[in-house]
Amino acid sequence: MAIHRTKAIAARHNPLVECLVAFQATKLYDLVAAAPLITWYSFLLTLQLPMLAHEIDAAHLATADARAYAAVMSKLATQIFFIMVVLLLALRRRPLGRTSGLLARFAAVAGTFLGVAIVQLPTRELSVTLSMMSTSLILFGVVFSLYTVAHLGRSLSMMPEARRLVTSGPYAVLRHPLYVGEAISLLGVTLQYMYPWALVFFTVQCIFQFERMKNEERILSRTFPEYRDYMIRTARLIPGVY
Repeated sequence: MAIHRTKAIAARHNPLVECLVAFQATKLYDLVAAAPLITWYSFLLTLQLPMLAHEIDAAHLATADARAYAAVMSKLATQIFFIMVVLLLALRRRPLGRTSGLLARFAAVAGTFLGVAIVQLPTRELSVTLSMMSTSLILFGVVFSLYTVAHLGRSLSMMPEARRLVTSGPYAVLRHPLYVGEAISLLGVTLQYMYPWALVFFTVQCIFQFERMKNEERILSRTFPEYRDYMIRTARLIPGVY
């Protein structure tokens, strides 16, 4: 035990370690950490914005039905969401507290990106009713996510981190409203793909999201003492239920 303590003390006084610790406290480090996400969402934008523009240009909006309008609106809202995420990740505050451990980081990554696997599956023919249901879920989920991100602002993170305690807007009622919006929109996407694998991917992603919520609540409780009182008066996901 004494040997381990000696090594830990030596590591703290290692100039390289001290420089690394100092670098981790800078905005540049946080920007580097956000770079993969910024790159990913920027890549999606470069792919999907031209496609959306072509789809709007080619659509006969004067004669289009409600399903076509809803589909265009859901795609437009998604692109606006991507743009907001890129900007907020680039401008976000430096964290006051960070998670530790590989499992917490893996849960955050899986909870964010596992849904990408769903869109690699074969699509299926949808009835008009099911198509409207899918599109409506996507549109509502994305719009609600936009509303949530607008309140979260520069405190946006993928990893469990504490930047600022946000308790306004949807956060006045729910502790994790962004995950609610994402789950609703992902459910809408899931309906468009072949079962049972789409449902399996959706379920597994939700499991990782639950683990992600617990990790976030843990780091927020350590960083902000008032967070425990906030937890008492808010629901995790569904008011009055959970």
